[in-house]
Amino acid sequence: MSLRAVLAGIMGLALMADAAFAANAATEYGKSLPPVGFVRFCVDNPADCKSFDDKYDRLAISPDRWKLVYQVNSYVNNKIAPVSDEDLYGEVEHWAYPTDAGDCEDYVLLKKRYLENLGFSAEALLITVVLDEKGDGHAVLTITTEDGDYILDNRRNDLKRWNNTGYKFLKRQSHSNPLQWVALVKQTTKSSGFVASGN
Repeated sequence: MSLRAVLAGIMGLALMADAAFAANAATEYGKSLPPVGFVRFCVDNPADCKSFDDKYDRLAISPDRWKLVYQVNSYVNNKIAPVSDEDLYGEVEHWAYPTDAGDCEDYVLLKKRYLENLGFSAEALLITVVLDEKGDGHAVLTITTEDGDYILDNRRNDLKRWNNTGYKFLKRQSHSNPLQWVALVKQTTKSSGFVASGN
């Protein structure tokens, strides 16, 4: 076999690996507006919305670290009772750290805080807005790893790759600046700026 054929084979394998990874990581399509509730949350909690100083790298996660991610996801899901913002705060959208009850984005905020306290880099833990199977707005936490993008969801304890959730991904925080958001769809999606009417 010639050197050219060997190099061509190596390049082919590299391209296949890149294509496989691309399917496991959500594509970003430029800037997007943050949800209204997130903007208000950052006004009330500016320390939790600071720009990141570090260069972003996808996380390499050991089996022990994956176990921590699973435990945090399950713990918060079981600790917090699902209640809408309307019922809890009398508002359509109110983002806050929950103590015993909250809706989807409150679960996300608490999981993000716990994981950061366990040493996970904040720039790899991205608040994400999706449409669920019914077309309703929903918030989840994306953890961006070398193996792809995984989702922590208050509706399930298991961790799934983003493309195995059954959700349509709309937007998420930027890796470089939590105040900036990026679109995960090419077309503009009409939105009221609210994440969810339920949990």
